[in-house]
Amino acid sequence: MDNQGLARDRPVLDRRRTGVLLHPTSLPSGTLGADAVRFLDFLQGEGFSAWQMLPLGPAGHNCSPYSPDSAFAGNPRLIPAELHNREVDDSELAQFRAREAAWLEGYALFTAIRQVQGGSPWWQWPLPLRQRDAEAVNKFAHNHAAALGHCIRQQYLFNQAWLSLRSEAQRRGILLYGDLPMFVVADSADVWARPHEFRLDSHGLATHVAGVPPDAFAELGQCWDNPVYDWERMQASNFAWWRDRLAHECRRFDLLRWDHFRGLVATWEIPARPGRTAADGQWRSVPGKALLEHLTRELGPLPLVAENLGIITPEVEDLRHEFQLPGMHVLQFAFDGNEDNTHLPRNHEEQGVVYTGTHDNDTTMGWFASLSAENRQQVRDVLGSAHQSTPDALVQAALDSPCRLAIIPLQDLLRLGSGARMNTPGHAQGHWGWKFSWQQLVATETPIAAAHWRRAVRESGRI
Repeated sequence: MDNQGLARDRPVLDRRRTGVLLHPTSLPSGTLGADAVRFLDFLQGEGFSAWQMLPLGPAGHNCSPYSPDSAFAGNPRLIPAELHNREVDDSELAQFRAREAAWLEGYALFTAIRQVQGGSPWWQWPLPLRQRDAEAVNKFAHNHAAALGHCIRQQYLFNQAWLSLRSEAQRRGILLYGDLPMFVVADSADVWARPHEFRLDSHGLATHVAGVPPDAFAELGQCWDNPVYDWERMQASNFAWWRDRLAHECRRFDLLRWDHFRGLVATWEIPARPGRTAADGQWRSVPGKALLEHLTRELGPLPLVAENLGIITPEVEDLRHEFQLPGMHVLQFAFDGNEDNTHLPRNHEEQGVVYTGTHDNDTTMGWFASLSAENRQQVRDVLGSAHQSTPDALVQAALDSPCRLAIIPLQDLLRLGSGARMNTPGHAQGHWGWKFSWQQLVATETPIAAAHWRRAVRESGRI
């Protein structure tokens, strides 16, 4: 796998910018077609120069982009309808297949076998397929060549749609900002194809799963059910899987948020036994410094933003600073009365990324409505926003922040309430489904139509 297209010499944050957080599934069509290009036009017209998305992988049964079937594949649901019937050039398809062979063949096999097995997880498949016996896998591939070909064709079409969108973004001077989850799903092509990279028992089941102890997002902690990595084996192989993964994402995006960055210092490991809770976990050290050193040697300067939210130790911040990675400041977390709170605007880092809220937060309108009268007044006092509505005051605070990059969820630009919330951590169902309508963007009662935000973006030096 070559390094063509990597952000080797690009600075991560070269000037003041503003971007919008919107996953492509929240576009009216939910695809990377005409709606995505129209959204780029909207961003350019309002003076925004970055589009942040969530992970692009094929979402599982709960539709979460953080639970994909593959850390490399694209979600077929994002393919524009008009591409499905397009004639595919055989030579281009062959080139794509060869270029992506490290993950593509395994993903196609995994997808086809699981379909034949009625959707059951891979550790419940017949033993020869579960253990990737060469004779059994080759026989299956021969008997189901059409299914494998369909899957590979879908990934080719996704890649074509993405390359087209990336070209349109570059023409408009808009950076694409992606998301790199720390962990992968147990029932995924990654774990089935490379079980030695994970801590599994003889049946293929995780011995421990990842999560977090109680924090601001979940008072009881979170148990994610993601298998933890076998870091000793990964390090012995020079972190080959991570190198391939990061190189793959750097070809897609200009900038990447490393989700759960604190997991590069230590992982909250929870025993995978019935009845366990996140409180039963413990921290286990991770060779994150060695990993980042190797990735930097292989790929050059890393275009990463470290997600440093939750329980963050000095060791995590030391690792982030050692590799000169921007961190995150979330304004909804700023108002606890602590003068040293890193989310307070006066404590923001210039080489940082400020958010009103993330995909895991309530919308700013919903968040403000949930506060007590005393807390609302505290927000107004800190922001000096007695005559400005919320979420406009929080958006303005993000624009005025010293941080080089300010990211605003589209819901906050549209002043939407909790009904437009994207996700509630710790709740598996009923999320990830919000979509906007073009009428919302052009309606005369929205500030966007009056060029309010373009003026604010310009005045904050972010145009």
